[in-house]
Amino acid sequence: MSKKSSSAGTNISSLLQEKRVFKPSKEFSAASRVPSMAAYKKLWNESIRQPDRFWGRHAKSELVWMKPFKKVLQWKEPVAKWFVGGQLNVSANCLDKWLGTPLANKAALIWEGEPASDGKPGEERVFTYAQLHREVCRFANVLKRNGVGKGDRVILYLPMIAEAAIAMLACTRIGAIHSVVFGGFSAQSVADRIQDCGAKLVVTSDGGYRRGAIVPLKKNVDDALILKNEAGELLAKTIEKVIVVRRTAHEIHMAENRDVWWHRELEYVDAKCAPAKMDSEAPLFILYTSGSTGKPKGILHTTAGYLLGAKMTHQLVFDVREDDVYWCTADVGWVTGHSYIVYGPLANGTTCLMYEGAPNWPEPDRFWRIIEKYRVTILYTAPTAIRAFMKWGDEWVKKHDLSSLRLLGSVGEPINPEAWMWYHKVVGGGRCPIVDTWWQTETGSILISPLPGATPLKPGTATLPFFGILPEVVDDAGKAVPKNSGGKLVIRKPWPSMLRGIWGDPKRFKETYWSEVKGSYFTGDGCRQDEDGYFWIVGRIDDVLNVAGHRIGTAEVESALVSHPAVAEAAVVGRPDDMKGQALVCFVTLKTGQQSSKELKNELRNHVGREIGPVAKPDDVRFAEALPKTRSGKIMRRLLKQIASGVEIKGDTTTLEDFAVIAKLTAAEE
Repeated sequence: MSKKSSSAGTNISSLLQEKRVFKPSKEFSAASRVPSMAAYKKLWNESIRQPDRFWGRHAKSELVWMKPFKKVLQWKEPVAKWFVGGQLNVSANCLDKWLGTPLANKAALIWEGEPASDGKPGEERVFTYAQLHREVCRFANVLKRNGVGKGDRVILYLPMIAEAAIAMLACTRIGAIHSVVFGGFSAQSVADRIQDCGAKLVVTSDGGYRRGAIVPLKKNVDDALILKNEAGELLAKTIEKVIVVRRTAHEIHMAENRDVWWHRELEYVDAKCAPAKMDSEAPLFILYTSGSTGKPKGILHTTAGYLLGAKMTHQLVFDVREDDVYWCTADVGWVTGHSYIVYGPLANGTTCLMYEGAPNWPEPDRFWRIIEKYRVTILYTAPTAIRAFMKWGDEWVKKHDLSSLRLLGSVGEPINPEAWMWYHKVVGGGRCPIVDTWWQTETGSILISPLPGATPLKPGTATLPFFGILPEVVDDAGKAVPKNSGGKLVIRKPWPSMLRGIWGDPKRFKETYWSEVKGSYFTGDGCRQDEDGYFWIVGRIDDVLNVAGHRIGTAEVESALVSHPAVAEAAVVGRPDDMKGQALVCFVTLKTGQQSSKELKNELRNHVGREIGPVAKPDDVRFAEALPKTRSGKIMRRLLKQIASGVEIKGDTTTLEDFAVIAKLTAAEE
């Protein structure tokens, strides 16, 4: 990775001026597993000073082993091996351990499908732990019947349906390595991932529903399997079988001797499938994430360390209790869906909610209806969704009884303080703590987050590190910077759920994550640490602009804009400028009832100047009805950069939620 300046913004950041502090409530401090800052500090200090003792104790108590491990950690940078010599099975830890206990008949997974456009409710399915165990065993046998064995790679390209979780767990049961591909990705993306990991089988569905329309997943797979490279060779030539879930029941092509129906294959198998004994370091899954070279990186996670990280963070960060109904709104195509819809919650015996559709279909109160219906107690969602809810208006929230909620979570990107406050007051009724979590696909589980019974909260900061995590903010030379100074965020010690490599590319793994700062994992994020030791993530270092010699983080400008009462959401990008090097261009959506005007544009420019400083005053403010986003809610800043620069839109847009957004923004420029 090329060297970049560590100054993720300037020292005049408005974020560190946040003075609001919310102390843990007595209810949380009395009942939480970590009930105070003193308890947190004692455990964290032990985890840093005596990591073998700390992790060894928790690995023995939290996981079910088929063969005990002999050594906690074997570390030779950048290669980590955790719980060496041990054997276990992930699906057995998530399902079998609950059989023969009262939890066997407890709801493990509640699934609700997208409602119809005419207002008819979506389909509902509930699986107890015993029922989910049965379905996982049956599909594991289907995989074996179709030639899948230990170590084989399986592509899962599915909508947000229960079968996605079942297929993931079935792979882990027999020792196959799954790679979930987000249902919004194109045929080309599917083919590229098949080629990279050499997958043997694809599990897909005839289609999925999204805002009343059918997403043609099986058609995309068919197209992926005939794509060729420049030499005329098939990209996906390793695929032998395609298993298809019937979801939409529309007409699709089924290739003879290759394609089989999920429901028909179940007729040939029984519900008995012993879990495979897997080494602690056996590959568990590959999850592809974007890379600076344009080629996605196949992030590899292994078995024991990943599961321990997902289980412990889910248990402690969300303070899970036996009667919780927990809802993570992510897609299983992302790491959040892996760790905090499937593996972490089920390993803790939690009732987990899974929803297929969009948050504003058929109306903007869809999430609040679901929370009221199922009496959800924990909600874990993204800042992009929260800002969209703010834009749609408080009235959609207030129509529903959300009194069941006791804890809120945020994930995916830094949450600006105003969105944090809205989430706290309007959704949480002022009573729910917010766990603002920082982590990555590569980290496997949450690394920095409050613990609700212990940590005083400040809007906009992920606060303090989880146990065993030693983060530091450093300069280009890898030296720690003073408090309140911007720098690069690195992790100084290995942790159990860390990535074990990039599939098939150890050189890229070392260059990307271990060459920037010697002896440390480089996160790629800019950060500051305040006087209380709290970590303020200010976005990717790539999202730092050089404006007239000043380093300005786009995240802090966006946060300043959203703090204005008229603004619902903002995205800030740079465009080339002959005088300044880069000019700041801000795309802004307004709250319902607000009107765009030249006066408001000037007001917003001046507002940013007051909040951050004159150097950060935007060169251009553009009003938009909506911002271009992926189906997962990520703003596609790459497209906004092209629009701001007046160049032709290029690159893959298949993950774009609404193509009309780009058309309107482009037309506005013309």
